[in-house]
Amino acid sequence: MVYQPPVGARDLLPLDVAQKRWIEDRLQQVFHAWGYHRIITSTLERLDTLMAGGAIERSTVIQLHQLEEDPLGLRPELTASIARTVATRLANSTFPQRLYYNANIFRRAQEGSHSRQQEFYQAGVELIGGEGVRSDAEILLLAMDCLNSLELPTQLILGEAGLTKSLLARFPEPSRAKVRRAIANLDRLSLEALPLSDELKERALLLLDLRGKPSNVLQQVSGLDLDESERAIVNNLKSLIELLQESLTVPIVLDLSLIRTFDYYTGIVFEVVTQSGQIVLGQGGRYDQLLGQFHPQAESIPGIGFSLQLENLHQLLLSTGHLPKQTRSSDWLVVSDSPQLAFAHAQKLRESGAIVEMNLETGTREQIQDYAQQRRVARIAWVQNDGQIVVEDPFDTERTS
Repeated sequence: MVYQPPVGARDLLPLDVAQKRWIEDRLQQVFHAWGYHRIITSTLERLDTLMAGGAIERSTVIQLHQLEEDPLGLRPELTASIARTVATRLANSTFPQRLYYNANIFRRAQEGSHSRQQEFYQAGVELIGGEGVRSDAEILLLAMDCLNSLELPTQLILGEAGLTKSLLARFPEPSRAKVRRAIANLDRLSLEALPLSDELKERALLLLDLRGKPSNVLQQVSGLDLDESERAIVNNLKSLIELLQESLTVPIVLDLSLIRTFDYYTGIVFEVVTQSGQIVLGQGGRYDQLLGQFHPQAESIPGIGFSLQLENLHQLLLSTGHLPKQTRSSDWLVVSDSPQLAFAHAQKLRESGAIVEMNLETGTREQIQDYAQQRRVARIAWVQNDGQIVVEDPFDTERTS
C-alpha cells in the first residue's frame, strides 16, 4: 500500500517550508511595524463558535466525531475564533486591540471544487475596537503595505456589505436570497430568469453592474432613492476613497456587487487581487456585530480585518525569483572517531552561532567530502584523537589547520 495524505491535504517539504517562512517573515515585519501583536487561538472550536451565529454555513466546517456533548470542528477561518477570544478574555482591555495571526485553516471541499483542497494557510490581522473611516483606511493601507513588501502588483476591489444588504432589502423575502446569490456569482442569466417585476429586475441588474471607477459608481448610487442611513454610508465611502487615493498608487475598483462568503460583514468588504484580477490574494471587511455573539453581556465591539492567502502568494512569488531556491546549508560538518570530542567541538561552534552537523556514519574521507559537497556544507572540521582540529573546505582540495 502507498500511503498518501488524505484528499485535500498536502505535505510541505523543507524547501516549501523555507519559502513559506520567507513570505511569513516579510508579512510579520509589516504587522509589527503597524503595531500589531500575534495571537494564537485553538485549532479546535465548538461548532456554534465556528458558525458565528449562523453567519458561516455549517457545510463549510469539517466536524469531528466525539463523545462529548458539544460538537467540535476545525476552524474554517480565524476571525470568529479571535472574536470569541477578545469578547471573553480581553473584554476589559484597552481598545483598540491590534492582533495578527499566521495559521492553518480547514474548509470542507465543496461539490465541484477542482482542487478538493481542505487545508489552507493564512496570515492576517484583526483591528478590534476601531470604527469609522480611519480604521477602515488603516486596514486597507496595511493590506496593501503587506503586498508591497512582497513586490506584487495588485488592485483593490472595494465593496460595502451594509449598503448592498440595505439595497437588497427592497426585494421580497422569497426571492431575496436568489438575487443575492446571483449577484455574488455575477450570474446575469440567473438574475434575468427570476420571477421579478420589471422594476425589481431592473434594480437587480443595476446592482449587478455597480462596479468600476469609484467616482462613476458613487454617482450611480447617489442617483438611487436612498434613505438617510444609506446616504450616510455613501458619504463615508466617498471619504474613505478620497483618503485611499491620496495614499495608494494601485487601481481601486468600487464594486457594490461584492458579497463575501461569510455573512457577518456589516460595512466595507474588499478583495486584493492580481492586476489581471484572476487571483485573489487577500480579502476582508468590517464586522461590527460579530463580537456581540460571544460577549457575556452581548455587548458589541466593532471590528475589521483581513486575511492573505499564503498558497496564492507562494505560487505567484515562485516566478519572481524572490523566494529561496534551496534550504539553508550548514556551516560545519564535524567528523571524529571520538564521539566525545566531536560533540564537544560541535557545541563550541554552535555557541558561536554556527549551524553544525555531526558526521554520523563511518566512511572514507572521499565519501565524507562528497556528502559535504552535496549538502553544501561550508567547512569540515576533522577532530583528531589528540584534540587537534583540521579545517577543510570541501569544495577546495587545500586544507588549513
